[in-house]
Amino acid sequence: MNIQETQNELQEEFALFDDWMQRYEYLIELGKTLPLLEEDYKTEDHLIKGCQSKVWLHAKSNEGLVYFTADSDAIITKGIIAMLIRVYSGQKPQDILAASNEFIDEIGLKEHLSPTRANGLVSMIAKIKMYALTLQSAN
Repeated sequence: MNIQETQNELQEEFALFDDWMQRYEYLIELGKTLPLLEEDYKTEDHLIKGCQSKVWLHAKSNEGLVYFTADSDAIITKGIIAMLIRVYSGQKPQDILAASNEFIDEIGLKEHLSPTRANGLVSMIAKIKMYALTLQSAN
C-alpha cells in the first residue's frame, strides 16, 4: 500500500467515529499496536525535539525502503506516532519526502490537539522526513 492509500484508509477509519472522544480512544488503540522499541534506541539521539512528551523514533533502511520504530511515554502521543509510522514505514525515502500531510487536517487531528501536541506532531513529521532524507542520501 502506498502513502496516499494508507492516508485515505486512516481518513475513512476516523470518519467512522461520531465524536473526538471516540477518535482519541482510537488513537490510544493505535498506540497499543506499536511494537516495543528496543531500549538501545531510547536515547537522546532518537528523542524528537519539540514534543512535550518523550517520543523516540528510530529509522533503518532495508532494500531501499525506510522502516520506523517508535515509542512515547504518553498514550495519545504514542497513538499519533503509531499513525504516522503506519503511513510512512516501509516506503521509499523519496515518496516520504514528497508526501503531503493533508490527511492530518482532513481527519481534523491538528485542530483537536492542544498547541503543544500539535507542535509535537509537526516535529514528528519533520523528524520522519529528516530520516528519509538522510537515508536517501546514504543510498
